[in-house]
Amino acid sequence: MRRTPLATHDLALVAVFAALVAVLGAPGYISVSGLSAPITLQTLGVMLTGSVLGARRAPLAVLTFLALVAAGLPLLAGGRGGLSMFTGPTGGFLVGWLVGAAVIGWLVEHRPSRFGLGWVALANLVGGIAVVYAFGVPWMSWAATDLSLSAAWAASIVYLPGDLIKVAVTTVIAGGLLRGYPTAMPVQHRVRRDRDSVAG
Repeated sequence: MRRTPLATHDLALVAVFAALVAVLGAPGYISVSGLSAPITLQTLGVMLTGSVLGARRAPLAVLTFLALVAAGLPLLAGGRGGLSMFTGPTGGFLVGWLVGAAVIGWLVEHRPSRFGLGWVALANLVGGIAVVYAFGVPWMSWAATDLSLSAAWAASIVYLPGDLIKVAVTTVIAGGLLRGYPTAMPVQHRVRRDRDSVAG
């Protein structure tokens, strides 16, 4: 199916959510002993971006943010930026943000017609945690020569409580948006109609 160009409204949303991810870096980060990738709020921005913008616009927003970081703007938590962020221990997580936002967006777009908050939570558990970790943890192990892959996976458990809280926050915000503005978030209407017809 041929994709149409993004409308001005869509481009504005892409810019707004790229800015949101940047703003969530302002509080800084928490360094984790033994791990070279810090804890930040910016993953929350990625989750919100995927949940609200969908599979097409969400990765564009994250890509915009990452392009600015690569250009040297200090937009990562702690005022960090530059290409070294992609080649260092955090590089895998940054790539994971891009893929994770797309996965979250796709899952939310294909939500069941009788939408439940559990679906948004599931989308963010898969895209915002599983996918991001799948890219980030092996890369962190590879970049930190003194950290084996098994040790990196075991140590990454420390990220989990905070990320679960971010999933909960994202679920509440996205659920409220859907209840208040049911047409605000993209959805595959064909999939929903098909499921409705089967259920009927």
